[in-house]
Amino acid sequence: MKHWQMDDVAWDQFDPGKVDPDIAKLVRAAAMVERNAPDYITYLRNVFADDPAFCQAADYWATEEIQHGDALGRWGELAAPGWDYATSFARYRQGYKIDLDAASSIRGSRSGELIARCMVETGTSSYYTALADATSEPVLKQICRLIAADEYRHFKLFYDHLRRYLAREKLNLWQRFKIALGRIGESEDDELAYAFHCGNEPTSQTYDHTRCSGAYLGRALRFYQPRHIERATGMLLKTIGLPPRGNLSTAFAWLSWRVLQQRAAKFARERA
Repeated sequence: MKHWQMDDVAWDQFDPGKVDPDIAKLVRAAAMVERNAPDYITYLRNVFADDPAFCQAADYWATEEIQHGDALGRWGELAAPGWDYATSFARYRQGYKIDLDAASSIRGSRSGELIARCMVETGTSSYYTALADATSEPVLKQICRLIAADEYRHFKLFYDHLRRYLAREKLNLWQRFKIALGRIGESEDDELAYAFHCGNEPTSQTYDHTRCSGAYLGRALRFYQPRHIERATGMLLKTIGLPPRGNLSTAFAWLSWRVLQQRAAKFARERA
């Protein structure tokens, strides 16, 4: 059962004068990715075909992800009259596809798949929290807070199933760490870059991964603050089996923040 409905959003409070154009572009891209959950549920059902408890949980996850995309898409249409969410998403679906025939996880094990899912939810929870804090547009602020709360619950959902599978598969700390970092690195693959292209660039413009990835990350990274990184760091460490608080978490969060600042500065220079 969903924790909120589209009608719970105060759509009548939308204030066009408080729309940040850069945030609006990020929202249009995010709508594409969130709405694409049906493909991922097909993949997850294949990987966990003999685990009805997980499949039921994954169905619950997908239902909320679809609503995230629809809420962001509706806001995107308010923020940019003339932009069509359905048309942009159809374009995204046509050009970006995952392997729906895979019968086993591309991470090498079910535990690895669940670690990757935890990393996705870690990233989205911190990202939507950062956008909620950055925007002054009241409807988007509400939507991002609702989504961030959902994504944190999704993290706990996947983490609970991860603990169950680790009892059988027993991945060591290094194996878990490699999978987690690998999934974080995939934030620069075509999923988000192509979503930015479909949500923001005309059909006449040829997709270029480097341009679109830079355009997306150059905007997204500048909205993070240290507290968002600290929270994400704790979730990452918990996923790989380390204490989410303490000296290690503090040091890792500081290092992550420094890396993020350097990358944000790099993208800012490229945009300039």
